[in-house]
Amino acid sequence: MSNASQTLTLLAPVEGLVIPLNEVPDPVFAGLALGEGIALDPLGECLHAPCDGEIVQCARTRHALTLRTDAGLELLIHLGLDTVELQGQGIELLVAVGDQVRAGEPLCRFDADVLALGASALITPIVVTEPAGWRLLPPRHGKGKRVALGEELLVLTRTVAEQEEATTTQGPMVERCLTLALAAGLHARPAARLRAIAREYDVNLEVHLEPAAEGAGANVESLSALMNLGLVAGSALRLRAQGARGKAALDAAEALLTTPEAEEHSAGKPPEGLQKPLGIGELAGLVASYGLATGPLIVYQPPLPSVPYEGEGGSVESPRLKQALNRISEDLAKAEVQAVHQGQVAEAEIFAAHGAWLEDPNLVAAAEARIGDGRSAGQAWREALDAEAERLAASGNDLLAARVADLRDLQRRVMAVLSDDHQEAAPELPEGTILVAEDLTPSELVAVADQHPAGLCLVGGGTTSHVAILARARGIPCLVAMGQGLLEAAHEASLGSVILDAEKGCLALKPTPIKLAEMAERIEARRQQAETARAAAHEAAITLDGRTIEVRANIGGAEEARLAAASGADGVGLLRSEFLFLERDSAPDEELQRKEYQAALQALDGKPVIIRTLDIGADKQLPYLRLPSVPNPALGVRGVRLWQSHPELLETQLRALLGVTPLKALHIMLPMVSEAAELREVRQRLEALAAELGLSERPRLGAMIEVPSAALCAANLADEADFLSIGTNDLTQYTLAMDREDPALASRADVLHPAVLRLIQATVVGAAKRCPVGVCGSAASDELAAPLLVALGVDELSVEPARIPAVKAALRRLDTAALAANIPELLALPDAVSVRLRLGELLALDNEASPITTPFARC
Repeated sequence: MSNASQTLTLLAPVEGLVIPLNEVPDPVFAGLALGEGIALDPLGECLHAPCDGEIVQCARTRHALTLRTDAGLELLIHLGLDTVELQGQGIELLVAVGDQVRAGEPLCRFDADVLALGASALITPIVVTEPAGWRLLPPRHGKGKRVALGEELLVLTRTVAEQEEATTTQGPMVERCLTLALAAGLHARPAARLRAIAREYDVNLEVHLEPAAEGAGANVESLSALMNLGLVAGSALRLRAQGARGKAALDAAEALLTTPEAEEHSAGKPPEGLQKPLGIGELAGLVASYGLATGPLIVYQPPLPSVPYEGEGGSVESPRLKQALNRISEDLAKAEVQAVHQGQVAEAEIFAAHGAWLEDPNLVAAAEARIGDGRSAGQAWREALDAEAERLAASGNDLLAARVADLRDLQRRVMAVLSDDHQEAAPELPEGTILVAEDLTPSELVAVADQHPAGLCLVGGGTTSHVAILARARGIPCLVAMGQGLLEAAHEASLGSVILDAEKGCLALKPTPIKLAEMAERIEARRQQAETARAAAHEAAITLDGRTIEVRANIGGAEEARLAAASGADGVGLLRSEFLFLERDSAPDEELQRKEYQAALQALDGKPVIIRTLDIGADKQLPYLRLPSVPNPALGVRGVRLWQSHPELLETQLRALLGVTPLKALHIMLPMVSEAAELREVRQRLEALAAELGLSERPRLGAMIEVPSAALCAANLADEADFLSIGTNDLTQYTLAMDREDPALASRADVLHPAVLRLIQATVVGAAKRCPVGVCGSAASDELAAPLLVALGVDELSVEPARIPAVKAALRRLDTAALAANIPELLALPDAVSVRLRLGELLALDNEASPITTPFARC
């Protein structure tokens, strides 16, 4: 207190990085429902008093406490987000209610490791819940500013006039008894909602314990008094509301307190569709490739770029280093701006932090010193960052040690600029490990897959990415979009074997021996199921009600074609020809293409092979094909639209395709068709070329259904096409206006959205009695979507080769007619989550008996 008690200074309770309260990833804090304040991302493991005062509230779960100053101001310090779920684990309170504390005295200690595993974030809000005539001045520290323990954090000033006595609320008094249903009890967030309800309905609202006891009640205006009641799930309560709208206020309060779902979902909640609630020490992810695995986590660390060891002297190497640093700084700044424009705040902050670290004068000075010792710029930077990484790792501070991954990223970026060798060898990985990475490129996945990892866990990525497709093709269990907490957990040396459940979408970081043994049994059961399915993989898939469904393979070339044939594929439903065009300096010639297509046909020995013509654009680009830059490439020139501007590519590809034998086994499929005229134009060109080559046979020509216009005009397309194939990945993204490559939308871009299902139904109805309809998108191997697709009338499913035996086995257990009877109900549901839940019940995925199916594709 200073200036004749006109200002009050709050000190930083812990060393940390400043985060504006409205940017905290929790709607109650960010919406200022509890009050104004600030937040810190702590770099220490002990919270201290920010000012003098009395402890008036300590949460039962030790994650929050309230301090009241002599002037009546109440300050809530909330350690981490969703830490209430930990039930006090990892937190040691050093004070109790009624204690008088001085500024800087310790309040609680915490184990950052325990909290990081069980909470969504360590971000610690400091909130003025009861200003008592004080006004918060704008914070002096901007976002990302590092403040020391005890450094001035916030300043409050008295309002011009003392707070007037609150007017007494008039009106009738109403009461209601209820039982608290919130699993975590009445902590800060639901308490803030109660206060908001009282203010919204302009009532005086009190909460009392039942049976009544002296002092066992609190007005909701006092959050500390309310939380001091120590209310837990099952507590009997009496609510009292006084005011004209008292009954409405009690209705809202009762809905909040008696409905478990009314509890705020944590920032680290499982993605939509994850059926299993997360426990402590578990991380959620989206299932990109089904399967189960156990083993140690290992972080994917590709080898550093090769740089010369000896330098050419300071006059040469110092400018080289400076130039490389400037280039990476510019790249990071551009990435930050792009992330901001795309609304990716977290990514923007990471780029900004990396940029600031890149400018650290100590790092640059350390590198310059090594240049003075004769090192090259690249080697000097490598050694300087090696030394800094070792210092952080040995600091004893787990939060600082977790930043090593960021440092390594900067090390790699700068060394790549200074390297002449752009070919990196794949790192050696112990077999049977679960690989952890930010993300992987397709080539990186192929390299690590050859070393037989037990599973993959990715910080980013999506379920329809090329990496996901490749993981499914190789039968590697894979979770994606797991968030940055994955890397922090993976860097813990204490972790032993973990459990990757890529069926329920979770990673258990510290399973008990019993859980590991149970998972081993499940894996063995899956292995036996898979053996049974593989034994029957070459037999037809005939449903219980007598429908024969072809199960074909999605492949990327001749090698996978042979794998598909060995896996029992009834043909190829999609050969992605763009794999021939990628990672090349020029387009493949006719002969090279023909040989690849011929090899695929030979592998399938006369079974139908659908080859998709070049699908380039949007997420796939070619260095030798300069497409115009447009604001939204996903809506630009791609797929069949490319032939208008680059007809020579189509001409060469069609000639290569017409050169294979037997042509009756070849099916040519055009991507991104939006109207029948596009298909008609290509057929005319195909006929002209076949006549020119003197061919008597013609391959079949079909169209992909990837955009809503094609689905809605399926009857017109079916008049021109020999077959239709639904690309559910693109159809979903264009229907829902959600980028399939955006990890933030990955869990919502769901083929089971009723709008997407209606378009699939329209396609099947439009093509009826005209041509067959298949599905070659990832939905074909989705254990919930695939049975519904068949019930909707789809004739063929095309999946990754490794999934063929399991999908066939599951189809043999499916009664499509029984499931079809439920289609009107499913299409009437409001969203994909509802459809998934209802389908789960109908298909009895929990191994319960069902008239429709036994568990689908679990083997």
